[in-house]
This record gives sequence, C-alpha cells and structure tokens, in this order.
Amino acid sequence: MTEADTRRDDRWLGEDLDLDAYLARIGYDGPRTASVDTLRALVRGHTTTIPFENLEIILGRGIPLELDALQDKLIRRRRGGYCFENVGVFAAVLERFGFGVSGLSGRVTYGALATGAIRPATHALLRVTTPDDDRVWICDVGFGFGPLEPFELVDGRGEFTLGDWRYRLERRADDTDGALWVLFQFGRDGWIDRYTFTENPQYRIDYAVGNHFVSTSPRSPFTTRPFLQRFLPEVHHVLDDVTLTAEYPDGTAHSRELEPGELPKVLTEVFDIDLDESDAAILVTMPWRAD
Repeated sequence: MTEADTRRDDRWLGEDLDLDAYLARIGYDGPRTASVDTLRALVRGHTTTIPFENLEIILGRGIPLELDALQDKLIRRRRGGYCFENVGVFAAVLERFGFGVSGLSGRVTYGALATGAIRPATHALLRVTTPDDDRVWICDVGFGFGPLEPFELVDGRGEFTLGDWRYRLERRADDTDGALWVLFQFGRDGWIDRYTFTENPQYRIDYAVGNHFVSTSPRSPFTTRPFLQRFLPEVHHVLDDVTLTAEYPDGTAHSRELEPGELPKVLTEVFDIDLDESDAAILVTMPWRAD
C-alpha cells in the first residue's frame, strides 16, 4: 500500500463525489461554504429527501460501501439506504465543503428495553466542526428518525427541539470509553433513549466491518424483514414488515397492516422509492417469510 493509499483510508473521498448531482438530489442551492447555516441546510435536505431502507438485503443483494456504489444508489437511482450508506455519502459531501469530519459509532438502545439485549455498536453518525467556530456538532442523517438539523455536543443541554421534534442529550461517565453520550427522543412511547455514543473516531474500514454484520447476520434486524423510514418536519413514516405507521411530534401515531400487493405503491407514494418490475415482483412474494 502506498502512502497516498494510506492517506485515503482516513478520509471520506470527497474529491470523488459528484457534488452537483448530490446537491440537486437533496434540493440544495445555497452557498458552498463550511458554515453552521450551511450544515443545518444540508442535514435537513438529506434527512427529508433520502429515505432509510434495507430493501437490497431483502432482495438478496449486498450493501457495498464504496463511494461510487453509494452515489449510484442514493443519487443516480434515487434510492435510500441505512446509516452506513447515508453517512458514507454525507461525510464525503462535508469533507468536500471544507468541514472537519470524524466518524462516530453508536449503540442503538431504541426498542431494546423489552428484550434487555445488548446490541453491537453499529450505528454510524458524524462529529462535525466548522473552520471558524469551536463548537462541535453531531450530524445523524442515517437513523431514519431525524434529527432535522445537527445538534451541538455540549454537556448539560437538557431538552431541546429541532423543528417540532423533541430531544434530550445526556453525558455519562464510562470507565472504558471516557464520556458516554445518550440521545433521547420524545415519541409515541414518551421519552426513549435511542442510542449511546462516544467520541472515539471511526474510519471507513470500521464501518465496513459493522456493515457486514448488519447486512448479513441473522441477528441483525435488517436481514429479517423490510424496514423503511421517511422523516419529514411534520411526520415520521415507518414500514416495518407489512405494518405502515405514521408518527407525529406530539407523540401520537396510527398504523395499518398492508397486503403484500400494496407494497410497491406504498414505496412510491410514501417513501419516494420506485422499484423496477422484477424487484417489485420479488417483494410482493414476501421472500423474507419463506420459513
């Protein structure tokens, strides 16, 4: 491996990104400067435009994290992805803009209380700084449930709102990793801790390892059924198997069960995903229920 290859390993390859195509995809036409206002606009555009989805796994294909493959899927084919895919593209964008970008890893605790299981640290998010500001921002464009904007990493902040959605950030001591941060979100089940994270830096190779587990392990929730999310300022849409749910900032929600034949139409109308005929045909046969 050459020195140039080594230097590329700890970067996000922003120079290889089709920036114009990405900005058109998320509808951003503002300044191309590394400011906090720009950061907020980019996070909002990405989060509300590119859905969270695991359909490639359900369709029997893998999840490559090479930047060109991510651009082809999320930008050119106007599909979505889960955290590793979204973060891979977004980190390249921020690097290209001139932001300071470090990868972080989170341990999802959302929904884990019922089982008591300890989940692996397989959620990807970003620590971001601007050239003329000493604040540290967390950008989470890959959870599927917002936030709509970056949030400042600061101890003692307590409850805050981003748009109409409510969050709370806590800092706890951790003997192994130093500071352990916990992000809470208010929803239909009240205040729920959604994940913990530390500031230990993660690199593209680290995400490749986590991606392998998430996309292949029978213990991963993303190998067992379709799971999609679309997060908008006023509503959070979720498709979990064949249950379609709409959640609102005040904590209310409503759900309905879909017939398999409805799935392609719902993907188009709710999640802005158009599958080709062959993939749609596979999806309506519900292959994840083959057992």
